Amino acid sequence: MSQLPRPQSTTGSRLSTVPSQKPRQLSHLQSQLAQLTANVADLENLLRMTSVQAESMRGLGGYAGGMFMAASKVLGEETIAGSGAAGQTTQQEPKKDHDRNGS
Repeated sequence: MSQLPRPQSTTGSRLSTVPSQKPRQLSHLQSQLAQLTANVADLENLLRMTSVQAESMRGLGGYAGGMFMAASKVLGEETIAGSGAAGQTTQQEPKKDHDRNGS
Protein backbone atom coordinates (compact mmCIF):
# COMPACT_ATOMS: atom_id res chain seq x y z
CA MET A 1 0.00 0.00 0.00
CA SER A 2 1.36 3.32 -0.96
CA GLN A 3 0.73 6.37 1.11
CA LEU A 4 -0.72 9.37 -0.60
CA PRO A 5 1.01 12.68 0.07
CA ARG A 6 -0.99 15.16 2.08
CA PRO A 7 -2.06 18.37 0.48
CA GLN A 8 0.19 21.29 1.37
CA SER A 9 -2.69 23.67 1.94
CA THR A 10 -3.91 21.98 5.15
CA THR A 11 -0.38 21.57 6.48
CA GLY A 12 0.37 25.22 5.87
CA SER A 13 -2.81 26.36 7.58
CA ARG A 14 -2.21 24.00 10.50
CA LEU A 15 1.28 25.39 11.03
CA SER A 16 -0.01 28.92 10.97
CA THR A 17 -2.58 28.23 13.73
CA VAL A 18 -0.20 26.33 16.05
CA PRO A 19 1.58 29.40 17.49
CA SER A 20 -1.74 31.06 18.29
CA GLN A 21 -3.07 27.94 20.03
CA LYS A 22 0.06 27.25 22.05
CA PRO A 23 -0.73 29.60 25.00
CA ARG A 24 -4.26 28.20 25.22
CA GLN A 25 -2.96 24.62 25.16
CA LEU A 26 -0.34 25.40 27.80
CA SER A 27 -3.00 26.98 29.97
CA HIS A 28 -5.19 23.90 29.55
CA LEU A 29 -2.28 21.60 30.40
CA GLN A 30 -1.49 23.70 33.46
CA SER A 31 -5.08 23.40 34.71
CA GLN A 32 -5.04 19.64 34.07
CA LEU A 33 -1.76 19.35 35.98
CA ALA A 34 -3.24 21.29 38.90
CA GLN A 35 -6.25 18.94 38.91
CA LEU A 36 -3.96 15.91 38.75
CA THR A 37 -1.89 17.22 41.66
CA ALA A 38 -5.05 17.74 43.73
CA ASN A 39 -6.28 14.25 42.88
CA VAL A 40 -2.92 12.70 43.83
CA ALA A 41 -3.00 14.56 47.17
CA ASP A 42 -6.53 13.26 47.81
CA LEU A 43 -5.43 9.75 46.90
CA GLU A 44 -2.48 10.00 49.29
CA ASN A 45 -4.80 11.04 52.14
CA LEU A 46 -7.22 8.23 51.33
CA LEU A 47 -4.42 5.67 51.25
CA ARG A 48 -3.15 6.90 54.61
CA MET A 49 -6.66 6.54 56.08
CA THR A 50 -7.03 3.09 54.50
CA SER A 51 -3.75 2.01 56.08
CA VAL A 52 -4.94 3.08 59.54
CA GLN A 53 -8.28 1.34 59.01
CA ALA A 54 -6.56 -1.85 57.82
CA GLU A 55 -4.51 -1.96 61.03
CA SER A 56 -7.71 -1.49 63.05
CA MET A 57 -9.45 -4.23 61.08
CA ARG A 58 -6.54 -6.54 61.84
CA GLY A 59 -6.99 -5.86 65.55
CA LEU A 60 -10.73 -6.45 65.32
CA GLY A 61 -10.05 -9.72 63.52
CA GLY A 62 -7.86 -10.82 66.42
CA TYR A 63 -10.57 -9.96 68.92
CA ALA A 64 -13.23 -11.76 66.90
CA GLY A 65 -11.01 -14.82 66.57
CA GLY A 66 -10.42 -14.83 70.32
CA MET A 67 -14.14 -14.59 70.99
CA PHE A 68 -14.86 -17.46 68.60
CA MET A 69 -12.23 -19.61 70.31
CA ALA A 70 -13.58 -18.73 73.76
CA ALA A 71 -17.15 -19.41 72.68
CA SER A 72 -16.09 -22.71 71.15
CA LYS A 73 -14.38 -23.73 74.39
CA VAL A 74 -17.36 -22.70 76.54
CA LEU A 75 -19.91 -24.39 74.28
CA GLY A 76 -17.71 -27.47 74.03
CA GLU A 77 -17.48 -27.72 77.83
CA GLU A 78 -21.25 -27.23 78.16
CA THR A 79 -21.88 -29.95 75.60
CA ILE A 80 -19.56 -32.36 77.39
CA ALA A 81 -20.97 -31.41 80.81
CA GLY A 82 -24.53 -31.56 79.46
CA SER A 83 -24.13 -35.04 78.01
CA GLY A 84 -22.37 -36.26 81.20
CA ALA A 85 -24.95 -34.63 83.50
CA ALA A 86 -27.86 -36.11 81.54
CA GLY A 87 -26.47 -39.59 82.07
CA GLN A 88 -25.80 -38.96 85.78
CA THR A 89 -29.23 -37.52 86.64
CA THR A 90 -31.02 -40.60 85.41
CA GLN A 91 -28.83 -42.84 87.58
CA GLN A 92 -28.71 -40.79 90.82
CA GLU A 93 -31.37 -39.28 93.04
CA PRO A 94 -31.45 -35.49 93.24
CA LYS A 95 -29.91 -34.11 96.44
CA LYS A 96 -32.12 -32.30 98.92
CA ASP A 97 -31.34 -28.86 100.34
CA HIS A 98 -31.76 -29.90 103.99
CA ASP A 99 -28.97 -32.48 103.57
CA ARG A 100 -26.59 -29.68 102.70
CA ASN A 101 -27.66 -27.56 105.72
CA GLY A 102 -27.19 -30.45 108.11
CA SER A 103 -30.81 -30.70 109.20
